[in-house]
Amino acid sequence: MNGIIGKKVGMTSIFDDAGRNVACTVVEAGPCVVTQVKTDDTDQYNSLQLAYGDKKEKSSTKQLVGHFSAAGTGPKSDVVEFRDMNLTKALGETVTVDEVFTEGDKIAAVGTSKGKGFQGVVKRHNFRGVNDATHGQHNRQRAPGSIGAASYPARVFKGMRMAGRDGGGRVTVKNLRVLKVFPERNLILVKGAIPGPKGGTVILHK
Repeated sequence: MNGIIGKKVGMTSIFDDAGRNVACTVVEAGPCVVTQVKTDDTDQYNSLQLAYGDKKEKSSTKQLVGHFSAAGTGPKSDVVEFRDMNLTKALGETVTVDEVFTEGDKIAAVGTSKGKGFQGVVKRHNFRGVNDATHGQHNRQRAPGSIGAASYPARVFKGMRMAGRDGGGRVTVKNLRVLKVFPERNLILVKGAIPGPKGGTVILHK
């Protein structure tokens, strides 16, 4: 699985070859430092551990500082392991976006969605509410309705869809297409939207 770590810059639009205006997301992808190399001989599988984003040394544990210093780099904020990458890299080398992706590739984007706070059932679970408001319904438009039975089972089942905190979770969007790659600026344009706010960490992989 080839991949790279990046940061969401924002959204824009470009014109494709047919003259259509296509919305896309700009991601600053890499360069990422190889902080660990796993092989079949040592770990029974092949993978590259990539690190991205600088972090203060005082905010890192001594174990992590030593781990990163072995790769000849300072503490990093994001570390992701990619198994079976088609790249041959040594400890301390960098991985750039043009080594991983080319224009036209189909990729997946992983990010943390925007938190929406405490939300009701209509917004959180797409409940309809009571549409017929004229027949004695004056305050039931966005109410959840009944949540359980009576004396049996005398409890509410786990997983009942109710109001609660929405968003702020790990979200994966698949089948996104790479529109442009700018290796000199470490930028990649991905068609469509990617989860998370501006400045949020994004994992792109094939």
